[in-house]
Amino acid sequence: MYEIIYVDIDEKEEYKEIVERVLTQCYKEEKIEESKLSVTVTLTTPNYIHEINNQYRNVDKATDVLSFPMFEKEELELKIKNKDFEHEDILGDIIISIEKVEEQAKEYGHSFERELSYMLVHGFYHLMGYDHIKEEDKKVMRPKEEKVLGLLNITRE
Repeated sequence: MYEIIYVDIDEKEEYKEIVERVLTQCYKEEKIEESKLSVTVTLTTPNYIHEINNQYRNVDKATDVLSFPMFEKEELELKIKNKDFEHEDILGDIIISIEKVEEQAKEYGHSFERELSYMLVHGFYHLMGYDHIKEEDKKVMRPKEEKVLGLLNITRE
């Protein structure tokens, strides 16, 4: 279902537990737990995420989370509807800056767990083809994110 890669940061059991808990709930919520769709989660530094952002998106700055989906939304919806899970497929990659998670948790006044969980859910829904650039798209994506966090009892504290 998922793989965690650590780039230039130390591996921590806390990270693994949060990733597992959140992605398991995301898969349940989207009814894809029986699929062979896998997610790669890279936990890293602002410098690495800056490089990736610049290289693949031509955005010359660091950010908190990047998502690289492997499917277009319609293609993925058809795959899920038809239960086309015969072979393993990569749903996509989520890259998260752990330093940004720590900074934003302090800035927003909530826990590290809540911030990392939000980034994971946010990244996951980008992999599922959702977006938030237009207001009407945001009205679909945000409630999905909040529902997963609510089911996990991860609040803004």
